[in-house]
Amino acid sequence: MTLRLAVATHNAHKLTEFRRMIAAALPAAEVVSAGGPAPTETGVSFAENAEIKARAGAAACGGPALADDSGLCVEVLGGAPGIFSARWGGESAGDETNRRLLLAQLRDIPESHRGARFVCALCLYIPASESGPERVRTVLGEWPGRILHEERGSEGFGYDPIFAPAGTPRSAAELAPEAKDADSHRHRALERMLPILREELGGAAL
Repeated sequence: MTLRLAVATHNAHKLTEFRRMIAAALPAAEVVSAGGPAPTETGVSFAENAEIKARAGAAACGGPALADDSGLCVEVLGGAPGIFSARWGGESAGDETNRRLLLAQLRDIPESHRGARFVCALCLYIPASESGPERVRTVLGEWPGRILHEERGSEGFGYDPIFAPAGTPRSAAELAPEAKDADSHRHRALERMLPILREELGGAAL
């Protein structure tokens, strides 16, 4: 039996990553976009924003939806950009603008203070139905590392070219997609979500 799993995201890169990771972990699942308009992210945490997006996705697709909210947290900046990672350079800023701004802000920061981590909150929202009340299941995944002094690599997206995961001199954008999938914040969150998906949606089919 194939499980149709709706992912609420308007980021094509994230949808591609989820499809790869979920296909590897849950071969019986078909990952589709939940569709619908992008909601306003009014939460003050990754978890709150992930739930907002999951609820919006569920409303759009008429069933359970999975959504993530993720970003880069830099220690010397007190955890910023954090939930504002996607719009650090302004509401209409793209990935390159965001990276350049962050590198400029850290220009004089020594290696010993360039610690950072990617954070992913992954939320499964199941609307109320005849079979039970609504459920909200949220997990977190973190990927520690540091901010480089310049961009490196052409894989990945977002801040990947300036983020070096702990234990490697390479940036996340220098890793093959499969290598990133096996270690990233989204992978770590998904690993924690898999038992929940099996419990809530799949049973023995997953």
